[in-house]
Amino acid sequence: MRVVVVGGGLGGAAAAARLAKLGHAVTLVERGDALGGALTFEEADGFAWDRGAHSTLLPAVLRDLFRKSGRPLEKELDLEPVEVIRRHRFADGSEVRLPGGSRAAQVAAFDELGPGRGQAWADHVASYADTWELLRRDYVEVPTDPRPREVTRALEDRETLHKRLRRDFRDERLRLVAGHRFVAEGHDLRNVPSWLGLHSYLEQRFGAWTVPGGFAALTDALARRLTTRRVEVVTGTTVVDLVVRDGRCVGVVTSAGIVDADAVVCAVDPRLLPTLAPHVARTMPAIPPVVTHLGLVGPVPDVGHELVLHGDPVVVVRAGGRAPEGHTAWTLHARGQVSEDLLTALARHHVDVRDRVVARVDRSPRAQVEGGGSSMGVLWQGRGTVRQRLGPRTPVPNVYAAGAHAAPGGGVPFVGLSAALVAQVVGPAER
Repeated sequence: MRVVVVGGGLGGAAAAARLAKLGHAVTLVERGDALGGALTFEEADGFAWDRGAHSTLLPAVLRDLFRKSGRPLEKELDLEPVEVIRRHRFADGSEVRLPGGSRAAQVAAFDELGPGRGQAWADHVASYADTWELLRRDYVEVPTDPRPREVTRALEDRETLHKRLRRDFRDERLRLVAGHRFVAEGHDLRNVPSWLGLHSYLEQRFGAWTVPGGFAALTDALARRLTTRRVEVVTGTTVVDLVVRDGRCVGVVTSAGIVDADAVVCAVDPRLLPTLAPHVARTMPAIPPVVTHLGLVGPVPDVGHELVLHGDPVVVVRAGGRAPEGHTAWTLHARGQVSEDLLTALARHHVDVRDRVVARVDRSPRAQVEGGGSSMGVLWQGRGTVRQRLGPRTPVPNVYAAGAHAAPGGGVPFVGLSAALVAQVVGPAER
């Protein structure tokens, strides 16, 4: 079967690799000059910063992708565990260092905030164990259709994460930690379903993992895998729309002409394709944060892997990337009332590096969504968002959806799983 994959980010590249291994003739079309999407470097003045992820949960997702498309991940790429996933510093000056992969370590860390905090955190995280097993089995890892009744009930439960966190925690600081991921991705916790709190469970159970030198190395490994699987990669070409005849998709219209296909995988924001746009008219993209990449010289404060400075705005400092000897690469993300330069906001939190800056790249939210949509995926607007989002199937026969806009959020694990779901639905090529 001839398959065209639209979009060369992680979702598109992973879907292409899996489908090619299943025997399909796959063409991947990317409007940019290279693959990777958010998993590429921003480069300037000898520095290189990750544009997107700098850690991931569920490393098994990547291992499964490489194993089922060829050689094991370990022969292509190193994954290293992150001992402290992030540090959270609060307005009162207190701080918690959140370790991954250990209940006992997390309990001890939260007990530093006061008696009983560790047990409260452990009880909250444990409450998601059954939810994860249910959704993993019949939603996240397997494209069950129709969904079992208990899965639908869990996904469409009326409880919001905002309400659940207020119920589970008296200490506002614990609520800030538990809700941070969604605030960082641009969501209002009053619109986020409570079941998504299982991210805290995944962090505790599986920990977080990073790629030494930057996640762009994952893109390089995937590009090699596409070559091995003989995927035709077409860059610098925009897919304008789908070709639909007799109610079924038979190809795509590109800036270079029509490409015939027996199946199409949309791995970009469906709004970019007029045929799919009406089916997602009630959804909105999650808008990325304000981003500043910094190249610093000389000694700088120790911010660990990631430092979250709670306040308004919330400023996240991520250390990592590539830098010349004697230099350091940082990336800043900001949410909230960003009414001052981020370096000034950092200084107010006693992280002052204004005299250390030798390189700087600012990226507005608008600049980040141009091309393929938001890497944060779909904005949560209540429980109905589950039904309104496409993927892995779409209402258009022969068209499937992968990527952040087809998953319960952005990030490597769920985007990677969305590609696995598409491969399961399409199935192996007929011999």
